[in-house]
Amino acid sequence: MDHQYDFLVIGSGLAGLAYALQVADSGKVAIITKTTLSDTNTSYAQGGIAAVSGGIDNFNKHTEDTLIAGDGLCNRKVVEMVVSEAPGQIQKLLEWGTDFDREASGKFNLAREGGHSEHRIFHHKDNTGFEIQKSLSEKIRNHANIDVFEYHFAIDIITQHHQGRLIKRYFPDIECYGAYVMDLKSSTIHKFLSRVTLMATGGIGNLYHITTNPLIATGDGIAMVYRAKGIIDNMEFVQLHPTALYNPGERPNFLITEAMRGHGAILRNHKGEDFMPRYDQRGSLAPRDIVSRAIDNEMKTSGDEYVFLDCTHLDGEDLKQSFPNIFEKCMSLGIDLRKDMIPVVPAAHFLCGGIKVDMNGCSSIQRLYAAGECSSTGLHGANRLASNSLLEAMVFADKAARHSLERFRENPIPGNIPEWDDAGTTHNEEMVLITQNYKEVQQIFSYYVGIVRSNIRLKRAMERLWIIFTETEQLFATSKLNQKLCELRNMINAGYLIIKAAQQRKESRGLHYTLDYPRKNPVNTADK
Repeated sequence: MDHQYDFLVIGSGLAGLAYALQVADSGKVAIITKTTLSDTNTSYAQGGIAAVSGGIDNFNKHTEDTLIAGDGLCNRKVVEMVVSEAPGQIQKLLEWGTDFDREASGKFNLAREGGHSEHRIFHHKDNTGFEIQKSLSEKIRNHANIDVFEYHFAIDIITQHHQGRLIKRYFPDIECYGAYVMDLKSSTIHKFLSRVTLMATGGIGNLYHITTNPLIATGDGIAMVYRAKGIIDNMEFVQLHPTALYNPGERPNFLITEAMRGHGAILRNHKGEDFMPRYDQRGSLAPRDIVSRAIDNEMKTSGDEYVFLDCTHLDGEDLKQSFPNIFEKCMSLGIDLRKDMIPVVPAAHFLCGGIKVDMNGCSSIQRLYAAGECSSTGLHGANRLASNSLLEAMVFADKAARHSLERFRENPIPGNIPEWDDAGTTHNEEMVLITQNYKEVQQIFSYYVGIVRSNIRLKRAMERLWIIFTETEQLFATSKLNQKLCELRNMINAGYLIIKAAQQRKESRGLHYTLDYPRKNPVNTADK
């Protein structure tokens, strides 16, 4: 069965929904999501969205904070564009029904997080992403021009390759015509053809055993674009959030937002020491790469499995009001924030790289845009500044929407795309092969491609991953498809790109730290 749309959106987080709302008045939109509309990385975002709102803050400060965190790899023009457009995006979210916290006077209650020189984080309690997802989802479901396909999984994007033409990476004229999509409830595979496609599939957190990401974060969009010969960039920079709740057996790990440190909480080791000043003069408010490495070093030196986040010196009622979800979660485990320290551990959180796009969100494949965590825009460089990710999703969804609206009518929908070919495949009776390889991939990345890396660890990771790749490709070629198999394949593709990029970077910079090259290269590679 063919589905034809003007706009196809793959993914239902902030980037996908914001794009859909901005193009839907001009054409028919399909949103593909592999679970429900609201099950996204956005929903898990606790902290907020960064934007200058006047007073002593200004665009130059936000820009410099972003460039410092990005450690020489940000594109300054992109940073300046995103920062300058932030206030307008906050206004748009307000118009779409998002509720940000305010003081009694009516002024916004702005938080401060690590790496920020001023209070500029718009937030809703400690569940900002959930609030944004809720307000946008309601508008999406009520828009007559938007069709939402829940429990649908995009397998591969459609290009000239599917018409029998040879394409290679860096070919300038590759075009995207939509995607092959599996209805997960019936296991049937359909063609979704479109004039324009937006990839908004989120990150890769489930490559790692310890992650704050939902279980759906398996690198799907990045892998699809890579297989279609699109350009992928900056994959070595995987951000581990320094403070995920240490609770063995729980997955994903519950996030303890960085806003708590902005609120005054202090990191301590098992001796009770405030250890962060030994690593950085900004203490517990240093950027995430520095904090994560410091925690990792404290744990390895002491042999402890976690450190503590201490907020016992802060006003208890204020904590309960400001961080109600964290307060409730900790209380459910017998941890009272008013008198107990929170055990925390770094966890895979955000990917700074992904599908390379320009300042309009255009990928290297014609008619294909990307926004949100699956994209590499040049904003984050070697390390993302806290609360810049929701902002990035909004700005690039807006840019992609404006650019595609000017051109989508010029893109014909081809009529000669073949159906998905699964001839000769059989139902896979060995799911244990998939689930075991899934676990092995997570072990490989947790042990060998984590906070601290080395040549020998990366080499071992690549060798192990290659074995799993060959086994999985054989399964993919001979089996009727299912979600777990497709996700495993995507995780392997994305993982290969991370390892390869890490092996090629002969230095330590931002989120990529290697024992073999512990210093930065002297050449500043910004703006490239």
